[in-house]
Amino acid sequence: MRKWQGASVAVTAVAMMLMTSCAQDPGGAGATQPAGQPGAVTPQDPAGGAGQNSAPPAGGAGQGAQKAKPAGQLTIGDSEELGQVLTDSAGFTLYRFEKDKASPPQATCEGDCAKAWPPVPAADVSSTAGIDEALLGEVSRADGTKQLTVGGWPMYRYAKDTEPWQTNGQGMGGTWYAAAPDGKKAAAGGSGGGAGGKPEGSAPAGGAQESRNLPAVSTVQDADLGTIIRDGKGRTLYAFTKDSRWPMKSNCAGKCEELWKPVGAVDLKDVKGITPKLLTTFKRDDGTEQLSIDCWPLYTYTGDEKAGDTNGQGVGGTWFTVSPKGKLIKG
Repeated sequence: MRKWQGASVAVTAVAMMLMTSCAQDPGGAGATQPAGQPGAVTPQDPAGGAGQNSAPPAGGAGQGAQKAKPAGQLTIGDSEELGQVLTDSAGFTLYRFEKDKASPPQATCEGDCAKAWPPVPAADVSSTAGIDEALLGEVSRADGTKQLTVGGWPMYRYAKDTEPWQTNGQGMGGTWYAAAPDGKKAAAGGSGGGAGGKPEGSAPAGGAQESRNLPAVSTVQDADLGTIIRDGKGRTLYAFTKDSRWPMKSNCAGKCEELWKPVGAVDLKDVKGITPKLLTTFKRDDGTEQLSIDCWPLYTYTGDEKAGDTNGQGVGGTWFTVSPKGKLIKG
């Protein structure tokens, strides 16, 4: 059985160079300013799972926002990561919102949410080859307008998709997903996904069988989030936006630490798919060492019941999975 908590990370010149780069560039992509407040910081929704952060992204209704225009003849786009994706006549991706309902149809994205995620009008829409016309319908919104439904699910565009075939809204807040031609979640290898966002009938990424002989830290392809990092037990690793990147400091303690477990030091020779120089450790307030990637402290989430779960994604709007380059995956 591989020991991953107790193994030490050697303090090398490479690690020192990484720490220096963090000091020089604390505001890199996804970085936050030091919190400045020591002690425990409890997530806004510490008990929640993926999908709790359903608020629309700031600035989503900016200049790139699309007006509520008809979908025209629906088309199907092919995505290497998502498989078949439902698009409008101009090639813009159509999305579904997990807090909506399909039976009977109900649209719950209103106000600022609808500015970031413009509802697709039900008028002037038609199907094409590969799209069952019987699945097309409509739902009445609170303002009296009619919104397109596919397989019962209300359809939306994403304001930050400014070019055809983009899927910038995929996985946003753990509640927004590109739609497949049948209205289910788009997922490579299948026409849709189940409630958890994974292809129906498939095992979760990094499942029990796969996680038997994993490196201490490695990468895995998640159906919704893309390439993310995990520990030696197949558990997804997360970063907390209220932590400080430089100086490196964890602002998760007390009740927060009961839910989000700091990742200990690892052997850099036992890393796969990640540039070792991106990994280093720092001392927590209690004196223990915590692993970080590109200066982001790393954690596992107790709400992930099995290897490959990503229930911590978007919790409280502050917890996110991490790419092999140390970037927070926010959507």
